[in-house]
Amino acid sequence: MKEDQENNVIVVAWDFTHVSDYALAHAVKIAYIRRYEIKLLHVVQPGAPSEVIEDARRKMMQVCEETTKYNGIACKVVVKEGNLYNAISDYASQSNTKLMVMGTHGRKGFQKFFGSKALRVLIGSNCPCLTVKAKPVGDSVKIPNVVFPICFKSENKEKLQWAIYIGEHFKSRIHLFKYPIKESNLQKKVNINMNFAIRFLKQHNIEYEIHSAPKRTKFYKETVHFAEQINADMIIVTTTKHIGFVDYWFGATEQKMIDNSAKIPVLCVNPRAGALSGNLVF
Repeated sequence: MKEDQENNVIVVAWDFTHVSDYALAHAVKIAYIRRYEIKLLHVVQPGAPSEVIEDARRKMMQVCEETTKYNGIACKVVVKEGNLYNAISDYASQSNTKLMVMGTHGRKGFQKFFGSKALRVLIGSNCPCLTVKAKPVGDSVKIPNVVFPICFKSENKEKLQWAIYIGEHFKSRIHLFKYPIKESNLQKKVNINMNFAIRFLKQHNIEYEIHSAPKRTKFYKETVHFAEQINADMIIVTTTKHIGFVDYWFGATEQKMIDNSAKIPVLCVNPRAGALSGNLVF
């Protein structure tokens, strides 16, 4: 597959907490395979004193130097002024970013009413966002097991390119997790999405397995439960296409995935980034 040479940056949202360290560790793992450049992005309030900005830049440069020294990966520092949510997503969208990686603390305090920081950021970005709550398991660059939930929505096809990308470069087995539904028209759409995924996975020689969710509770709960059972290394989902206040208040489906207690990384693909065509180009 052809690599877009201008789309070779992984942006790591940096806030000087332990989850930032986790995000960087995941970014290094992904960047290592294709030698992508990593950019640490920190956001300060508008009008922040210059000494605050320079102090942040200095501390981040130390992190970058260590990242390059020990992993051989180019790393740069970016400090932006502005609203946290908009500044991160705007920068990622405008800088030919391949992937954004963000550590998340989950929905705590007032965030349970206004949506988590991760959700607020990823819905505004044109690039996919990998949300993490823990450091990578082990030292291997492989991502052995990836859960790919399949429902009746057309956006299922858009995240498939990332399943193939990960499967090819990280020796992953893709677990197609099928949404059980009785309504014939929706069932037909689920089957179309399943067959579409199988066809492309076969074309790219990606190992896969097919699983059906039990008809017990909500699909996102069954997806997370299944991911925990197989010790999955990642779940790939699409973000809610038209997210609103109700989603922030009660939690969009992807937010509930992100907050999984097993701390499995969740790759969120924004459906507004463009639909999947017959030819996959990376």
